[in-house]
Amino acid sequence: MENKPSHLFYQSRNSRPFLDRGEGIYLFDESGKRYIDGSSGAMVSNIGHSNPRVLAKMKAQMDKATFGYRLHFRTHPSEELAAKTVAMTPEGLDRVFFVSGGSEAVESAIKLARQYALTQGRRSRYKVISRFPSYHGCTLGALDLTGYAPLREPFAPMMAGMPKIAAPATYLDRDNLTEEERGLKYAELLRDKIEELGPDTVLAFLMEPIGGASTGALVAPDSYYVRVREICNEYDVLLIYDEVMTGAGRTGKFLAAEHWGITPDIVAMSKGFGAGYAPLGAIVAGARLVEPVLDAGGFLHGFTYAGNPLACSAGLAVLEEMEDLGLIENAARMGEVLMAELRALMDRYPFIGDVRGKGLLTAFEFVADRATMKPLDPKLNAHERLVELAYARGLVIYSRRTRGGAAGDHFLVAPPLIITQAQIEEMMAILRDALDAFADEVGLPKETAA
Repeated sequence: MENKPSHLFYQSRNSRPFLDRGEGIYLFDESGKRYIDGSSGAMVSNIGHSNPRVLAKMKAQMDKATFGYRLHFRTHPSEELAAKTVAMTPEGLDRVFFVSGGSEAVESAIKLARQYALTQGRRSRYKVISRFPSYHGCTLGALDLTGYAPLREPFAPMMAGMPKIAAPATYLDRDNLTEEERGLKYAELLRDKIEELGPDTVLAFLMEPIGGASTGALVAPDSYYVRVREICNEYDVLLIYDEVMTGAGRTGKFLAAEHWGITPDIVAMSKGFGAGYAPLGAIVAGARLVEPVLDAGGFLHGFTYAGNPLACSAGLAVLEEMEDLGLIENAARMGEVLMAELRALMDRYPFIGDVRGKGLLTAFEFVADRATMKPLDPKLNAHERLVELAYARGLVIYSRRTRGGAAGDHFLVAPPLIITQAQIEEMMAILRDALDAFADEVGLPKETAA
């Protein structure tokens, strides 16, 4: 089968073996080779692979009905998943709209925000401020909000060009400010941008509470989150959290927003929400936004598979497994173990300049010089090369360019929330071997292992 011509195409010509099966944190190709899923795919497989209870509940729904169009029928799985989601999110977020993925969730969030503004007579409010770097999706609306040049620039003429402010990458700053002061400095960029654009034109601010692929698990200082919420309140700008990657327990809370006691106006979720068992995502908002939109004639938006009963049965089973197995709490505990292991890498590899993250959303970044945080020469293509070296050794990790896509190399380590300490140690042994090979290959220094 390997030698047959393929009619599929994806992002590149990079070839991979055929997947045979998944078991827990492990994946197996058709040759029998085992891989540790160190990135949960694309930070998706939060509860691991082939969970028997989730599969059983999906099978039970398949035996009843796999599709019921939302304009024709209500379904119990969608109603129950909506209720379960609201019960697990902060108070005030009590309305759910289902989608099939993260890009759809972000599109839905900004369209809900716009329609709400129209019900309030604020037709001039349409600008959505986001950050650079950032990643919010690949559909044109979500891509316009994305701050990642290689993905966005080819399509720039097709988009409006939504405004950006700098992401709070304080680890790169070389100043005399405290972390709290740096957090406030970056938050004030939002206030400045709103004033520059004209407050009556700004609809919303969209942010990843913890960075995803574009910034590699970037966590802002605590002061940042509180001040951003205050600024949005001051200007009556809606605060949208893109929790496509961080939601559903990955950071040690159901929503990352909970780490700072923040209640966004709208939350976008996907990835771990369905955990790879079915295409599923959602936006969660308050009745104060949704009810005026419905009263004005309805939400002018939708997808064919929104609220699909099979997908929602999978999502409901995933959330039940999270609770029954204590996976959110395990993400917090194992996140501390993983972070300690990653910090130890900095002692061993001088070219690792930063380690960051929260829970089981962590990353490390390569640099040429820790003092200046100068990135490695882009010609080394380090972000792809280390991934290949790890993959050859049976470990899957996820990487991107760090500095807006032009330079920099970071690697996300985000295993399923079921991972144990022994499995983390197994994963790290493979990662150290791959790092040793990379250092030898390109002539980078490394310390002698303790």
